Amino acid sequence: MKIKALVVGPIMENCYILYDEQTLEGIIVDPGDEATSILNVVDNLKLHIKYIVNTHGHADHIGANKELGLALKAKLAIHADDACMLTDPHLNLSENGYMGRPIISQPADIILHEGDIISFGNCNLKVIHTPGHTPGGICLVGEGVVMSGDSLFAGSIGRTDFPTGSMTDLISNLKAKILTLDENLTVFPGHGEATTIAYEKQINPYLG
Repeated sequence: MKIKALVVGPIMENCYILYDEQTLEGIIVDPGDEATSILNVVDNLKLHIKYIVNTHGHADHIGANKELGLALKAKLAIHADDACMLTDPHLNLSENGYMGRPIISQPADIILHEGDIISFGNCNLKVIHTPGHTPGGICLVGEGVVMSGDSLFAGSIGRTDFPTGSMTDLISNLKAKILTLDENLTVFPGHGEATTIAYEKQINPYLG
């Protein structure tokens, strides 16, 4: 599996394009903004995008959902507990203007739950529910990676001071479900640099 990362939008969010090199089938994880830039990468790599997957429903992770969905005819997937955020600027925190506009995504085509498998080409990623940053926050695990959204960052964790956030829930879920994974897995977060499970176990002050 190959991963192409783009930093998009005013909040410097990491959008990831994951694809199978043999079949050129792929997914887009968290297209927060700048749909044209994302589409250019897809076109240059000649990819067929099967799914758009949101790790959670905050505006900086869903801003380009609608434009990409229309252009690529890709199905949109999000966890059940965050599905309501897609179409509600109050819930996805865009009504305050920090994205420059209210964000209203299309509704989800696929409602995700713990343990679901997202398949594209010969690649498979498992949905791990890690609520705390939002009620429906997820990580995607497989193919040597953890796509951690805003649950886990390099040396930190996602904010929990937003409405419906819970630091207790987030830390307990990360310790039980993510730190128990293979230490060699590479973690690709929603903001900032990539890290590894081993490194976070050693240095992350929230997870000691």
